[in-house]
Amino acid sequence: MLERFKAFWQGVVLAPVVNLLLKLGVSPDTVTLVGTIGVSVGALAFYPRGELLWGTVFIAAFVFSDLVDGAMARKSGRSSVFGSFWDSTLDRVGDAAIFGGLALYFAGDEGDSYLYLCLALFCLVTGNLTSYARAKAESLGLDARGGIAERSDRLVAILLGIGFTGLLDVPWLVEGVLWVLAAASAYTVVFRVLKVRRQAIALDRSPVVPE
Repeated sequence: MLERFKAFWQGVVLAPVVNLLLKLGVSPDTVTLVGTIGVSVGALAFYPRGELLWGTVFIAAFVFSDLVDGAMARKSGRSSVFGSFWDSTLDRVGDAAIFGGLALYFAGDEGDSYLYLCLALFCLVTGNLTSYARAKAESLGLDARGGIAERSDRLVAILLGIGFTGLLDVPWLVEGVLWVLAAASAYTVVFRVLKVRRQAIALDRSPVVPE
């Protein structure tokens, strides 16, 4: 859903940043690393202490690196296989830090909820499973795209939920977002597994052509 906005952000809002970083000789891989470190620090330093709003603001300052590094690679002609691997791997680190920081918030005195601690961890695990299922399927030559919980949608939803909870002091907001994400992520994992299973069964049943 949010993919449609990438062209606008990359072409209008972030283009000056992309041009400046390229002029300074900064590599896309470095931007990816710095962005991930920033997201992780914001989530793990602010959220466990109950500073939900400022943690989200801090993360927002770095989360756009996910758009900047790709635009830099394309404009400079430095797209690479390692760059794609690096970006995807560090995306998982950033996502884990956000949900891990939220889990620590619910584990502490500020959030103090075992139920939502478990729910945050469930979202962390199933979110990573949706990405892993697609990557593993593609490595086998199969297609696992689809579902209702793409990474960008999950990321924006949880950050908005956390940020507005901190701003308005309404805990039910982030709690509601966690329930929605848990359901959407679980559905997406099951959807992708079943989709790959159908393809795998058809492939296994296809006659083997002798060489």
